[in-house]
Amino acid sequence: MRRPWNITNVAVYSLVTYSSSFKFNMNICTYVSLVNMSPKTYVIAIDYNTLTYQNLIQQCQNVVLQILSKENINIVRHLGKKTGFKFKKNEYLKKNQLIENWNNHVILKNTSAVLELKNSKKIYEFDDHALFCFEIKKSKSWSYNTLHFNDLIHQKIIL
Repeated sequence: MRRPWNITNVAVYSLVTYSSSFKFNMNICTYVSLVNMSPKTYVIAIDYNTLTYQNLIQQCQNVVLQILSKENINIVRHLGKKTGFKFKKNEYLKKNQLIENWNNHVILKNTSAVLELKNSKKIYEFDDHALFCFEIKKSKSWSYNTLHFNDLIHQKIIL
């Protein structure tokens, strides 16, 4: 039996952030929620022990939230189970031709949708994650073939 907080079927996301030397990093996020409609605003929980968190606290302004599609399932282990501190995700993604450009940003190929985010603010700190708030600057949708939390469970990627 699953724990109550794992009884969910939310979309799986990846957040693109950049270091001060403009190297991109991508992670996996499921703690993501649209919390306001005007302006459209997302809140994302980011683990403190990640390169994504480090990039965000260094005032990374180029941020893209990607809604993954089922076609992206094979990349989840690389982006979510490996740390950007030890595994060069950007080099792996380039080498395997898994990225493309959108609106002057690096994104994964075959995503369901992407959202360029702005005005990053850390709004709350928990023991293991911090909440960041972002406004949507621009977005683009391609597919309703969205990857969900339950897809990761069924493929034994998580839980």
